[in-house]
Amino acid sequence: MWWGDWRVEAATLLLAVLVDLVTREAPPAIHPVVWMGKLIAWLERLSPGPDRRVASLLAGAGMAVLVPVAAGGLAWLAAVGLREPGSIAYMAAGSVLLSTTFAVRELGRAANRTRSAMETGDGEAARRSLSSLVSRDTRALAPPLVAMAAIESVAENTTDSFVGPWLAFALFGLPGAFAYRAINTLDSMIGYRGRYEYLGKAAARLDDLVNLIPARLSAVLMLVAGRLLCGLPVTRGRQIAVRDRRLTESPNAGWTIGAAAGLLGVVLEKAGHYRIGEGLRDPGHSDIGAAVRLGYAVAAAALPVMVAVLAIRGWVWG
Repeated sequence: MWWGDWRVEAATLLLAVLVDLVTREAPPAIHPVVWMGKLIAWLERLSPGPDRRVASLLAGAGMAVLVPVAAGGLAWLAAVGLREPGSIAYMAAGSVLLSTTFAVRELGRAANRTRSAMETGDGEAARRSLSSLVSRDTRALAPPLVAMAAIESVAENTTDSFVGPWLAFALFGLPGAFAYRAINTLDSMIGYRGRYEYLGKAAARLDDLVNLIPARLSAVLMLVAGRLLCGLPVTRGRQIAVRDRRLTESPNAGWTIGAAAGLLGVVLEKAGHYRIGEGLRDPGHSDIGAAVRLGYAVAAAALPVMVAVLAIRGWVWG
């Protein structure tokens, strides 16, 4: 198989995590995800308006195929080319490429900026910082809702930000990670109701589909890591996740948000949409820090699982 020795792939993944933790984000001019966004924005401009429902739905379906195929195809070409000089070249350059498809450090940093602003009592700065984590309007959120939104984002993004792309890489190599990130970027840009009701429908459904397994794996890892690495009450986390998992519009988000709510002992609410963990207390700024530590624990627990998946892939394909 073109992807080669699973041990090389495992080393590439571990190096990519190191790159993510110790280096800055790639400049926008050369960041693959930024270019994915530019492609999506260009295709959106070419698409029919929302009043042309069928044409818009078909255009969105085409985008949902074209963008991931293009991203995965280019990653496949890069991976094949990088293997020519040998494993060292592949691991060095491949780890840098792979690191652009996920974010462990930046997710925690973004949430901690909101926590720091709340600690100093600067509500405006906290709401402004929160806007880098969530897509909702943050301008009028009260402090508990700011804390809830930050915790929800960390919990939900354990799937989108690293477990999902890592699993895609473990199963399908660099092309899988890049295709996953393209699908996730499509959903984040056009997977909404209203203006994008028809154009973004295929992207939103595809994102739901590819995250069915990663979201549930993230929830399991959150419960395990929460108990073993953070000393949190796993029984309550499991109970809230199972009880409230269907309260979110997404078929996936409720699993990790519910697990986080139960583990941290806080209610997590998106006003007008859901309230997970009913009966628990409202969170404060310190709970954001606890959520970040929990997110890092999930990442630590996920890595050996991904290495195991790579080993199984190597055994199956030889």
